[in-house]
Amino acid sequence: MQLRALAAQRWPPYLSEHSGLPGPRGNIELAQAVADEGDAACFDRLIATDDEYLVFCGVVGLGRLSAEGADVERRLGQHAADARWRVREAVAMALQRLGDADLPRLLDLVTRWAADPNPLVQRAATAGICEPRLLKTQDAVDCATRACAATTRALAARPRSERRDPAVRALRQALGYCWSVAVAAGPAAGFPAFRQLDASGDSDVAWIVRENGKKARLARLL
Repeated sequence: MQLRALAAQRWPPYLSEHSGLPGPRGNIELAQAVADEGDAACFDRLIATDDEYLVFCGVVGLGRLSAEGADVERRLGQHAADARWRVREAVAMALQRLGDADLPRLLDLVTRWAADPNPLVQRAATAGICEPRLLKTQDAVDCATRACAATTRALAARPRSERRDPAVRALRQALGYCWSVAVAAGPAAGFPAFRQLDASGDSDVAWIVRENGKKARLARLL
């Protein structure tokens, strides 16, 4: 691992050089390596740069700290509301690291974040739990289904004047695939909950249903 051979002060330029940006896809594998090899001070330095990719790496690193028992939930919640989509995605990845190590803690966090008034925090909750590798227990499947249902209801309850807000659109985009992950992992509970969306009459909920129906993992159940 080349990171191990570099002095800490050389990590930021190395990461920027190998970030894959600008481009269609950032270097996710490198960010995961940073999370594995760095420490709390390293992650703080990367986040303090305010460079999008370096912040991305640092926030994924917070996920490792969380998995090791550190209390970084408030910080992750702040980053979940970041205007930059890559930083928000880093929060989802950080939550998944927590879930790999301590699933009950993640389920508790997801339940609370799904009820948060901020649509970007809701988005982090659903995107964080709706990861196939985490949905191996009934408790996890039930949590994912409830999170999708709760955040979809919250979206549908928003005034039409708010629907084009970027944060609300980001939540809608996440729900456009998260439902399919939850339902595919637990069709017995998930499919009836998903089918209830047909009666909503809300145009954004109808879009969510259509988008999930296009996913192969769900299409075979329809």
